[in-house]
Amino acid sequence: MKVFCFGVGKAGGAIADALRAYEETLQADFLVDAVACDIATANFDHLAHIPTANQLRFGAATIDGGEATDATQIADLAEANHRQLVRGTDGAPVSKADAFLVCAGLGGNTSGGAAPVLAKHLQRIYQQPVYGVGALPATQAGPQQAHTAVQALRRFVSVTDHVLAFDNETWLSDSTGVDTCDSSNAHLAQRLGTLFAAGEVYSDSVGESVVDASEIINTLHGGGVATLGYASSELPEEKDDSGWFGLKRFFGSSQSSDIDPIESQERITTQTHEALLGRLTLPCDVQSASRGLVVVGGPPEWLNRDAIEQSRAWVEEQTDSRAIRGGDYPQPDSSQVEVLTLLGGVSPAKRLEDLRSVAEDDNTEANT
Repeated sequence: MKVFCFGVGKAGGAIADALRAYEETLQADFLVDAVACDIATANFDHLAHIPTANQLRFGAATIDGGEATDATQIADLAEANHRQLVRGTDGAPVSKADAFLVCAGLGGNTSGGAAPVLAKHLQRIYQQPVYGVGALPATQAGPQQAHTAVQALRRFVSVTDHVLAFDNETWLSDSTGVDTCDSSNAHLAQRLGTLFAAGEVYSDSVGESVVDASEIINTLHGGGVATLGYASSELPEEKDDSGWFGLKRFFGSSQSSDIDPIESQERITTQTHEALLGRLTLPCDVQSASRGLVVVGGPPEWLNRDAIEQSRAWVEEQTDSRAIRGGDYPQPDSSQVEVLTLLGGVSPAKRLEDLRSVAEDDNTEANT
C-alpha cells in the first residue's frame, strides 16, 4: 500500500522520520513521500531521513517559532495557514498514493493542534482516505499533555478515516529497562511499515492471498481507533549448499519440501497468538474490534496456507468479529516468520479515562 506521510510537530516528525528509516532498512517502497511540518525550524534538527526540502514551517508570518502557545491557538494558526500545511503535496506524485498518513504526538501543542486541521483539509482536497497516527502521552508527561491528548484524539477521529493509535504508557518500560522515544518510534514504524509493505510486491514471489491496499482500506473503513500487534520468530539457519541439500537444489528439488509443515504451522499460530494477545500499540479489549486483518510474512516456503487460514479464524473467534481478513506477505530474503494484526474500531475507553483522570486531578488541585 502506497502512503503519503505527513509528520506534524516534533513528535509527529519523529514518527514520520522513523517510518522513512524503516522503509530504507526494509528496502521497500511504500512511501510516496514524507513531509514534516512545524512552527519551529529548530524542531527539524533531529530529522535524519526527511530531506530539508520536505521540512515545512507554517505560521511564520504570525508567530515566532520559539514562542510557546497552547493547542487551541495552534489549531487556529494552522487553520489560518492551512495552505502552507498542504503545500507539502505540491509537485509530488499524489496520484500514486493509496492513502494519506498524518502522524502526531497528541499530547503536544503543535501536533495536537495542527494535525487534525491538516487531516481535515487533506480530506477536503483529495479523494484518498486519510489516516491518523496518534501517539498518546504517558501519564508521567503531566496533566496538560493528558488534557491536550484527549481533546486532540477526539478531533483527530472526527476528521480522519481511522486513527492508528500508539500508547506511550505501554511502551515506556519492559523487563529490560526504559524505552527511549526513539525506540518507541522504531517499534511503531516497524508495525506500520510491515502493514503498508505487505501489499507491495518486490520480487517474483507472490503469495496465494497477498494483502493489497483494498484489504487495508476495507479493514479501516467506518472510522474509529485502531491498534496493531506484532510478533516474529527467527528461522533455523539453512543447511550448507554443499552435500546432499546442495544437490537437491541443483537438481531442482523444491526448497519447500525441506520444511516440516507441522513446524511452519506451529510457528505461524504461535506468533499470531503473541501478536494479538501481547503488547498492542494501544491496549484494549480485543472483543471491541469491529473488524481486523492478519498478515503473515516470511520466506514463501514457510507460509503455510492452512496455518494462515486457521490463524485468521482464531482471531475471528477471539474478537467475536466476522470481518477479519487474512493474507500473506512473501519475503524471500527474510530470516523470520512474522505476524501483524490490525484491529479496527476498537474502544480506547479505559486509556482515555486514565488520561481524563490525570487532567481533572490537576484542575481539582488548581481550584483548592
